Amino acid sequence: MSSADRLPRLLALVPYLMSHPGAQVPEVAKLFGLTEKQLVDDLQLVWMCGLPGHTPGDLIDVSWDGGEILIDNAETIARPLRLGVDEASALLVALRMLAELPEFGEGDVLARVIAKLERAAGEGAAAVSSQVAFELDAAPDATATVREALRARRRVSLRYYVPGRDEVTPREVDPTRLVMVDGRHYLEGWCYRADGMRLFRLDRVMEVEVLGVPADPPAEAEPIDVTGGVFRPSPTDELVVLELTPTGRWVAEYYPCEEVTELGEGRLRVALRARDQGWIVRLALRLGDSGRVVSPGSLAERVREVAAQALSHYESVG
Repeated sequence: MSSADRLPRLLALVPYLMSHPGAQVPEVAKLFGLTEKQLVDDLQLVWMCGLPGHTPGDLIDVSWDGGEILIDNAETIARPLRLGVDEASALLVALRMLAELPEFGEGDVLARVIAKLERAAGEGAAAVSSQVAFELDAAPDATATVREALRARRRVSLRYYVPGRDEVTPREVDPTRLVMVDGRHYLEGWCYRADGMRLFRLDRVMEVEVLGVPADPPAEAEPIDVTGGVFRPSPTDELVVLELTPTGRWVAEYYPCEEVTELGEGRLRVALRARDQGWIVRLALRLGDSGRVVSPGSLAERVREVAAQALSHYESVG
């Protein structure tokens, strides 16, 4: 069983045991869908967890002698999660965006979750998140239409949103396949506007129509390798240098970098190619104090201006 599965189970197990002192190993194992051996392995791991210092008074105290589980000194991990205004606001914005997607539109589960989170987070987070406007104008039937074109081997006509240029462009594409990368669906095909193979995110397709023309990509049309992700930097893209703190090191793992330099104390300097500056600005804002743009200087100044503008809006709401 992976650590990704184990961590959330442990986070649920400790509060349960705190509220059910004396619970029996067999019944707890059954409740969490574990064997008794797996549960004991979890308890042995819990026994080594606690606050920094790692003295007996800092660690969680747990015993299961005779099959009865007793746990103590675990108040910190048993506390409910408390979100700040910025964290709750970001979560509310994300949930409202999900609620606008066609696959979530018919249910009321998200609406109930949003309402509960707004009540729990207070008026501040609800007010901030309600000021964020977003529109999802993607064609709701894009996936079905593209599948139809693939079955019929027909060319499609698209109106496709390009975020880097903030424009919608007309395209005629001979579709070759649908692929999923990083949790998103893409149409792969020969684009006659670009005169090459391209990937089109389906949630950026504003309109799609199956044409009465057979799909006939040229012989040089080869499948795009997506094993390393969708982003493929070009030597002509702008070279951007970032400095990252230990909490921002994920950038070097998530994006293809031309240079990665250790600066000591867990800090990194990375150089990567950016097709448009807007993407780097969004990345820098996402990093916050975990990273900064070093060069080019004009881009670093643009990040500061956008951050100051966003902060002024946030303060006016607060």
